[in-house]
Amino acid sequence: MYTRLIKRNQAYIVLLALVTIMLASCGESKSEAERDTQTSGTIRISVDETYKPLISSEIKVFESLYPKAHIIAEYKPEADCFKDLLTDSARLVIVTRDFNDKEITFFKELKITPQSMLLAWDGIALITNKSNADSILTMDQVRKIMDGSDTEKKWQIVFDNQNSSTVRFIRDSINKGKPLPASVMAAKTNPEVVDYVAKMPNALGVIGVSWISDPNDSSSIEFNNKVNVVKVRADYGSEFVKPYQAYIALGSYPLKRGFFYCLKEPYSGLGSGFATFLGSYEGQMVIGKFRLFPARLNIVFREANIK
Repeated sequence: MYTRLIKRNQAYIVLLALVTIMLASCGESKSEAERDTQTSGTIRISVDETYKPLISSEIKVFESLYPKAHIIAEYKPEADCFKDLLTDSARLVIVTRDFNDKEITFFKELKITPQSMLLAWDGIALITNKSNADSILTMDQVRKIMDGSDTEKKWQIVFDNQNSSTVRFIRDSINKGKPLPASVMAAKTNPEVVDYVAKMPNALGVIGVSWISDPNDSSSIEFNNKVNVVKVRADYGSEFVKPYQAYIALGSYPLKRGFFYCLKEPYSGLGSGFATFLGSYEGQMVIGKFRLFPARLNIVFREANIK
């Protein structure tokens, strides 16, 4: 009797184990089936709000090529984009810098290998009120304005957001760690920076080039009509130039920064697909339309004589 009971229990345990394995297998298959692919599914990405006009256009083109793909972009300060990546709120972020050493160490401890790529070279644009006669600045003047040591004129500097990539760029690359003046203002968005500068004669706005560059965007054209885009001369330059593509590429325009994607995806999904698209010919052509200089295209500069 005891032998029979033991055998019965053993059979029940084996059956339970088989059912558990089958259910687990079914769950895995379903999970894999529901995964997004490089050209289908739905994902959320976090994007530096400086690039909202550009990435909105990139998504439209990508989704027109791959109708089964749906990308929901959240536009926010760069610091928040990296926070989303580190906390698994986003697999893909589009920002103005690569991973830093601290972030790489963090991923190594988790045994994760993230990916990143330089997609383009971007420029920071300085904008002034239409009534302001100071529409050209040397880099020495820019540095003095940004660290508050300028005694010639009282500027009201305005950024898009206190945690934005433009603030970080000025603080790290221009001020070399020096703090910004206490009088610096932070608006909520790039358009609000433009609106403020358009109203205030002594305002100096700091925004991304893509907000003033798209000739097919009515708001972009309106921005150019509202404000002046400052010409800047590099330390060893001879010309005062605006942030045009060629000047950004050649280094003649000194307020230059990178444009990157940073990806943390455990499999080759829609994040990888969209990132690959951004580096493709089609994606790079869209980048060029917004006056950034594409980093993945082989562009040759030639002198031309205009008769």
